[in-house]
Amino acid sequence: MAGSATKRDRAIVDGDHLNNALTSPDSEDAPRLVVPFCGSVKGGMRPGKKIIVMGMVDPNPASFEISLCCGDGDQSPADVAIELQARFTDQQFVRNAFVSGQWGEEESSTPYFPFIPDQPFRLEIHCEYQRFRILVDKHQLFDFHHRVQNFSAINEIKIIGDLQLTKLG
Repeated sequence: MAGSATKRDRAIVDGDHLNNALTSPDSEDAPRLVVPFCGSVKGGMRPGKKIIVMGMVDPNPASFEISLCCGDGDQSPADVAIELQARFTDQQFVRNAFVSGQWGEEESSTPYFPFIPDQPFRLEIHCEYQRFRILVDKHQLFDFHHRVQNFSAINEIKIIGDLQLTKLG
């Protein structure tokens, strides 16, 4: 993601909803659901917590990425607990993690590719004790075993690529 987000571009995700700033879109502190998006995960992740990303795939997409990160990557390379990347050219939904300065082994096995150009989607990231469980449109798609063990350090969500965000919680 190029550059750092301004205060207005950042959002705080807490439980199943964004902070109350969304209720007053004219407020200077209201987060905007624009891509690229960078927001804070209030209190970090923990088993039982989930993040919901709702959006619309662009009409002619190449790819988009949703990442849960540890800390601010502007100061040093931050760990990425999970990076989800939808690649439309080869119909793959891949995931990986960036830990201690290195990318791990990419995982790409899925029963089907869940995203359709110009169509809405609902993606859920459930944090469990051993893994992230990923659901798309309420169907479990895959599990991703934790490579970052300090869940509370996972305090940032970044979204880039060929989609529009409609709701984040």
